[in-house]
Amino acid sequence: MASLLEQLSSMTVVVADTGDLEAIKTFTPRDATTNPSLILAAAQIPAYQNLIDETLKASRALIGPTAPAEQVVAEALDEICVTFGKEILKIVPGRVSTEVDARLSYDTEATIAKAHKLIGLYNDAGISNDHVLIKIASTWEGIKAAEQLEREGIHCNLTLLFGFAQAAACAEAKVTLISPFVGRILDWFKKDTGRDSYPGPEDPGVVSVTKIFNYFKKHGYSTEVMGASFRNLDEIIELAGCDLLTISPKLLDQLRKQEGTLVRKLDGSNPSSELDKLSIDAQRFEQMMAEDRMAHEKLAEGIQGFTKAIETLEAQLAHRLAVLEGGAAFAHAAQEIFLLNDLDGDGCICREEWLGSDAVFDALDRDHDGKLHPEDVRAGLGAALAAVR
Repeated sequence: MASLLEQLSSMTVVVADTGDLEAIKTFTPRDATTNPSLILAAAQIPAYQNLIDETLKASRALIGPTAPAEQVVAEALDEICVTFGKEILKIVPGRVSTEVDARLSYDTEATIAKAHKLIGLYNDAGISNDHVLIKIASTWEGIKAAEQLEREGIHCNLTLLFGFAQAAACAEAKVTLISPFVGRILDWFKKDTGRDSYPGPEDPGVVSVTKIFNYFKKHGYSTEVMGASFRNLDEIIELAGCDLLTISPKLLDQLRKQEGTLVRKLDGSNPSSELDKLSIDAQRFEQMMAEDRMAHEKLAEGIQGFTKAIETLEAQLAHRLAVLEGGAAFAHAAQEIFLLNDLDGDGCICREEWLGSDAVFDALDRDHDGKLHPEDVRAGLGAALAAVR
């Protein structure tokens, strides 16, 4: 009998949610998606240190020998994200998503400018726009940036999407793809209600994506729906038939090893939706988001989490640059990274408060106790450093 992964791949485009090139080779997805959190996780893998080192050296040469380190790191950050994207495109036949700096999420013009830079780096490497999705947070400003970029032939993936208002606005803006965050929606409802779990069909994240998918198909929107941020196999099984699903290597491996009959749950040719078509302007968008406490809170939290991931990656790159140029090596890196992520200051980071990706958490949580302590972060950085000394 075919595995669940094989069956899922026959009805849904499976996307690898990782920056780990070896994992992508293992699961051979059509597309792959990255973000600074996933790049940070990949940066902990010694095999990829050379990619980072070469990019830092190239950025130093481009910026100049006397330029401050922060300017070199700022340039290297874009270059590294594209470097991993280019390596991924050597493996996958489809598209790679590369993210705009989350700190620009409320600035339309700055988002457009950053997108132009990223797509330019891909184009300079001979990679066409059709193989790249520019990943942008689903704020109103981000959606408007994506609308303009799509008119220019630059395809966009709108991320950190939690509410129906965001999805409807993206469809109206004719963006290529949206990434509703299934697992993070579930996290919010579990915390808000005190429930430990939900059956698959009642999972709030599953319900949200199902509603969006059927609405898009009923009204003929071309925007693709890619469920993301999964917590368990049930969520994936309940969304079989969705346009795309981006799945972590851990869950991909579970799907590959499990057999059984997978039933298509979503069917674009026969959508089930009674919702009328909405027209959303800025005022309506803000009103709907204000009325949706979960979406409002998770969007802000997600931007904060991605921002922290970028800042953490920048700190690591700055220390690595110092190593390459003969400076002090990682003396305070672990402490800086820990402080950036220890939101309540209690001396440890649990998975619930972690605002980055699960991939980063799993890479650092070596004893699998569900918590990150300073020594876990130090060990992760130490392993990366030891590999290049």
